Amino acid sequence: MPKDPETDAHPRGPRHVAIIMDGNGRWAEAKGRPRLFGHHAGARRVREVVEACPALGVKYLTIFAFSTENWKRTQTEVAGLMSLFRRYIAKETRALATRNVRVRFIGDRVRLDQKLTDLMDRMEQETAVNDGVNLTIALNYGGRDEVARATRRLAQDVADGLLDPAAVDEETLPKYLDTHVLPDPDLVIRTSGEARISNFLLWQSAYAEYEFIDTLWPDFTAEELGRLCANYGSRDRRFGAVKTGAAKT
Repeated sequence: MPKDPETDAHPRGPRHVAIIMDGNGRWAEAKGRPRLFGHHAGARRVREVVEACPALGVKYLTIFAFSTENWKRTQTEVAGLMSLFRRYIAKETRALATRNVRVRFIGDRVRLDQKLTDLMDRMEQETAVNDGVNLTIALNYGGRDEVARATRRLAQDVADGLLDPAAVDEETLPKYLDTHVLPDPDLVIRTSGEARISNFLLWQSAYAEYEFIDTLWPDFTAEELGRLCANYGSRDRRFGAVKTGAAKT
């Protein structure tokens, strides 16, 4: 769902916040603990952030849980993360459903094991009627991979005669993205002090505002989210246009 600057821009705060949850491993290592200890702490932090969203006017929250590049980590860490995802989803499904949170997953599920994908399906189904916070979890997700998969689907529709190639424009491709039912993010936050986007929501974040903060994800709080949302409200978002009365540059 492409963003319409005139109708979707929020005068006070972001409607859609996307977060690259970084720093779990470093947080654990600083405490002399294994990296998976940090991932467990990071998973617990998600609930606090989700619960803070309604009061901040955040209707959509997208979190980067596991990238297509994260398979390059050690087998021990990857296996631990997959186990954590299974336990988190099994434990949190009912809690999120009762809190009026709707959950969606984005990313390529082909490489994920059947037990995990079954749990993902169940969480989506059991929260599908909710209309509060829309929580999207990017799992085995990469922005380039998403665009490639979308392009293949688009090309197949062209080959099947369902789409005129001459009609393909920048409004067409988003309909094939994993996020086609979501508005584009207004604010993208990356924790841990790294200043890069790491292949996250490449198409969707073309006009998003960014915050790169030093806080490690397990230390990120609802109060810090509130501060960043307030900062967003003070920004002048022009979407490539020039503010009326301003000098052109």
